[in-house]
Amino acid sequence: MVRVLFVGDVVGKVGRRLVSERLRRLQAEVEAHVTVVNVENAAGGFGLTGSIWEELRRLPVDVFTSGNHIWDKRETGALLDSEPRLLRPANYPAGNPGRGWCVATSRAGVAVAVINLQGLTFMTAIDSPFQAADRILDEIGERAAVRIVDFHAEATSEKQAMAWYVDGRVSAVFGTHTHVPTADERILPGGTAAQTDVGMTGPYEGVIGFKPQAVLERFLLATPRALEPATRGGALCGAVVEVDETTGRSLAVRRVRVEEGERV
Repeated sequence: MVRVLFVGDVVGKVGRRLVSERLRRLQAEVEAHVTVVNVENAAGGFGLTGSIWEELRRLPVDVFTSGNHIWDKRETGALLDSEPRLLRPANYPAGNPGRGWCVATSRAGVAVAVINLQGLTFMTAIDSPFQAADRILDEIGERAAVRIVDFHAEATSEKQAMAWYVDGRVSAVFGTHTHVPTADERILPGGTAAQTDVGMTGPYEGVIGFKPQAVLERFLLATPRALEPATRGGALCGAVVEVDETTGRSLAVRRVRVEEGERV
């Protein structure tokens, strides 16, 4: 059995502090064999810089995933090309830097494929994530029975549709991007674990990780405002899935939430 710890979007300084201070103890508590962390919001809530990557890459993380905000910092393109553990959504058009999937190795030597995809509904018009999933699963073939998908998408329906589309072909589909954890973790008939959104790792005393005032002004005045990450109410959110390493079917899945200041 392989136990995968999946950590939701790391947002700003609070999120980085949480993974720095809490991740190792959480890994020990859940006895994680592989850890995946989404870092697309690590730099002030938008993107990833070289200096922040140097901070994050030292953590005991096997694969770092991302989403649409990975392109917010110009320097990230070079990181995506040079760092095999750092993924961007696979369904961006050919010619973009980086890669959308990789195969990691668990502590027991089991191959674990991690796939990063991005949705289309209310998002940038890019290639179909469903067709990309078909192509990538064909490429993975027999290299890894354990397969984890980070589906970075806005619409609940599209996230759930992806889980059903790949049911029986991947071990788990975990939604990211909307920063609010959903209470619908389950295992589908084909053995694929799914949670519509695992939530963020960052400050929950705000609006999806940002200070409320500028967000409220956007809604009230319908004009742009610069958003600033909130600083209070930190929590590390994610999920843990147990997978049969031979069949790739999930055996159990549960939500994870560690409050800042809480003992793990």
